[in-house]
Amino acid sequence: MDLGYGVLWLLTVLLEGISCQGVYAPPTVRIIHSGLACNIEEERYSERVYTIREGETLELTCLVTGHPRPQIRWTKTAGSASDRFQDSSVFNETLRIENIQRHQGGRYYCKAENGLGSPAIKSIRVDVYYLDDPIVTVHQSIGEAKEQFYYERTVFLRCIANSNPPVRYSWKRGEEILLQGSDKGVEIYEPFFTQGETKILKLKNLRPQDYANYSCIASVRNVCNIPDKMVSFKLSNRTASPSIKLLVDDPIVVNPGEAITLVCVTTGGEPTPTLLWVRSTGTLPEKTVLKGGTLTIPAITSEDAGTYSCIANNNVGNPAKKSTSIIVRALKKGRFWITPDPYHKDDNIQIGREVKISCQVEAVPSEELTFSWFKNGRPLRSSERMVITQTDPDVSPGTTNLDIIDLKFTDFGTYTCVASLKGGGISDISIDVNISSSTVPPNLTVPKGKSPMVAREGDTIELQCQISGKPKPIIMWSRADKDVPMPDGSMQMESYDGILRIVNVSREMTGTYRCQTSQYNGFNVKPRDALVQLIVQYPPAVEPLFQEIRQGLGHSVTMNCRVLRAYPTRVLMYEWRLGNKLLEKGQFDSQDFTELTVNILAKEHYGTYNCSIINEAGSGRCSFLITGKAYPPEFYYDTYNPLWQNKAQIYSYKLQWTQMNPDAVDRILAYRLGIRQAGLQRWWEREISVNGIIKKGELMTNNLTELVRPEPYEVRLTPINRFGEGDSAIRIIKYSAPINPHLREFHCGFEESNICLFTQDDADIFDWTKQSASTRDTRYTPNTGPTTDAGGSKHGFYMYIETSRPRMDGEKARLLSPVFNIAQKNPYGSSNTVYCFSFFYHMYGKHIGTLNILLRLKGQTSTDIPLWSARGNKGEQWKQAHLNIHPTSSFQLIFEGVRGDGIEGDIAIDDISIMEGECSIIDQPDTTPSSGGNGTFIHIWLYPVFLFLSVLSHQR
Repeated sequence: MDLGYGVLWLLTVLLEGISCQGVYAPPTVRIIHSGLACNIEEERYSERVYTIREGETLELTCLVTGHPRPQIRWTKTAGSASDRFQDSSVFNETLRIENIQRHQGGRYYCKAENGLGSPAIKSIRVDVYYLDDPIVTVHQSIGEAKEQFYYERTVFLRCIANSNPPVRYSWKRGEEILLQGSDKGVEIYEPFFTQGETKILKLKNLRPQDYANYSCIASVRNVCNIPDKMVSFKLSNRTASPSIKLLVDDPIVVNPGEAITLVCVTTGGEPTPTLLWVRSTGTLPEKTVLKGGTLTIPAITSEDAGTYSCIANNNVGNPAKKSTSIIVRALKKGRFWITPDPYHKDDNIQIGREVKISCQVEAVPSEELTFSWFKNGRPLRSSERMVITQTDPDVSPGTTNLDIIDLKFTDFGTYTCVASLKGGGISDISIDVNISSSTVPPNLTVPKGKSPMVAREGDTIELQCQISGKPKPIIMWSRADKDVPMPDGSMQMESYDGILRIVNVSREMTGTYRCQTSQYNGFNVKPRDALVQLIVQYPPAVEPLFQEIRQGLGHSVTMNCRVLRAYPTRVLMYEWRLGNKLLEKGQFDSQDFTELTVNILAKEHYGTYNCSIINEAGSGRCSFLITGKAYPPEFYYDTYNPLWQNKAQIYSYKLQWTQMNPDAVDRILAYRLGIRQAGLQRWWEREISVNGIIKKGELMTNNLTELVRPEPYEVRLTPINRFGEGDSAIRIIKYSAPINPHLREFHCGFEESNICLFTQDDADIFDWTKQSASTRDTRYTPNTGPTTDAGGSKHGFYMYIETSRPRMDGEKARLLSPVFNIAQKNPYGSSNTVYCFSFFYHMYGKHIGTLNILLRLKGQTSTDIPLWSARGNKGEQWKQAHLNIHPTSSFQLIFEGVRGDGIEGDIAIDDISIMEGECSIIDQPDTTPSSGGNGTFIHIWLYPVFLFLSVLSHQR
């Protein structure tokens, strides 16, 4: 290792406070923004507020520190509800929402955790601004004056628009702006109960001049460059609220398959009303055809039935509404039941006693339902012994009864109930019921050998209950031992043959099932039931299903496979195998686990071990991967100066990492380092040797050289031990400006997401914003701000202050550079180092304010010293400023933008550079705002004494 690198390492240890054991650190987090923010403000106590226009792109980046690298998660709360994003971007450092909508406003949290300490959480509130088109509604009132012979007609024009922030309204009559008090016949006010939501224009005792065009202008004061919106309404002596009529009957009863047309026409209203059809139960059917006020439904079905309404609206008075109901004829679900004489306990049918036959269907419309009774095919009429009745629809809808009084032998036969609809077009339902000496109530039994039933998981099983009796009723199946649904999800399942068929049986279906007679298609008597037990066998469930165990050569390792559940539990066998080689087998006694131990690991012992635990239903398997692979390294992302420049177009990178669990396996002998340019396939590899034993938390470093600017590279690092290659870690490295531990050279073009570690000042009024010309919206302020970055690219980034509303004259935004630690000439004296500080600035617009540069010296107290200042319009071009600075301690540079007296005052900065040595060009003072000069600078030269402590540290 060369001497220069050793010095660099010492400085890193001193200035960063990183020791071999102290490199692990809990997470910290900071949220930065980019994209199209209107404004960023600091709330007084809690969090930052990010204002954005609806439809723009929200982009928030979560910058984290901590080692190991923290995991990031974005969450959002809105009011009292919390929701997590469903896409994968929740785990990315950058949260990006394109075309943001108003409901996506709320508080966004970035949470970072790495297992050390408490998670780090920061939040920012996103406020989405929007303005909808305003709507004017008109209401009229007519009041009779007492003891006089005239009517007073008053008109109210109400204007309303949804917006954020709250909207301001103004009214115009023609081109005349209406103000409260400017016309005695006009009153403008906000209703108390809707304060801020609307503004009403009241025209009292309507006059001829009041018949005119009225305009309502809704404004949010150009916040986020949202333009004002206007709506107009022409008031005349013909202005009237809408009225309509339907050219159809109510209700409309149709047969399935017919086409139905509903016609709605306007009978009044000025302006001409618009017509809208709606359905009470939801959306209109997809096949609906709309043409003006005519609605057509071709080939109607029962699902299309419901109430349809025609609504007319012209924003005058209340909308007019007319409705009609569409009824689609239907007949379905024909059923019957037989009720023996209720005055005797016997459930059988007997000669000389009463018997009742009931028949039921579902009918639409119910008032069209008619029943006919037949005996042996001949019509049957109601008589003293054969009484035909229809049950009250509120008790049992769609039901007819035939009571046979004093049953005789001659009454035996087949009785038929026929249900039909008066309107026709629907097929009748016919139900046959046989009454004879063989008509007996049902009995329910379980066939021998059909309970308990045993099945294996995944099989198809049939549970059976045997029915005797005539007629055979419908059988209802349910769970008897659990209040849980049946396999199809319902609480009961019907069966006409007494068989319940279950496909793909699972272990949760084990239990007792009840079969029970229903009254339908059988006797209306006390239900008969029986129980069937189902036992589902399943192979053992074991843990762990898979476990990786890392252990070095010569050590011992123990594997444990445990049974969680199994049926049957008896005769459990186990087998241990390495690959296909049987190592051990046996039978369980009372324990629920089996172990296998390898006392001294050799190379042939590495591999996959499978433990199979077996019962009658199958086997469960635990798998163990025994390996000597080393754990992956953990890249260290918090190096304060990871990059520095070697020469033109070439850069180097200080790659740092720690080793995860270095003592868990064998000693690390070397690392294989692979590197390739992003997007290419070929890896360049070399080995990095390791001397000695790596300690936990020890920070290792390797310099990557001859990297081409500004290309990113993919780096792969693989530990090697006696076993061979371990797990790799991969990261992307990118070129950025050099920052600390001591300053030699610094460049920043704001291209990286972390904006070169610049930060917003918490004490200012608003923030600087990262922007590029390709994404900048110039529709509302085209005469200010840059059209490219300082290098002439429309896709390059720069920082600027947005001076549109709600910014006010004199408000300040301050951008702070990273803290720079200067190089000392000797360890006991002060530094006389001079640096050339240069930057590009853009100050174009008639309302340009001031750009100030300040130097903040760090010490027991911080001191801000003015360096340079420029004010006023400098023309539509980038200018460069150069000045020498002589810091005597660690320092920061502050860019302070001051808003001018209007919205065309955007100030931008780009391509900041700090280099050791004096500038070859020095700006001359120029305080003339319009001359295009470079501004005013202050020559700084300070000499406090600074004590520098050197630290010796071992460098691998």
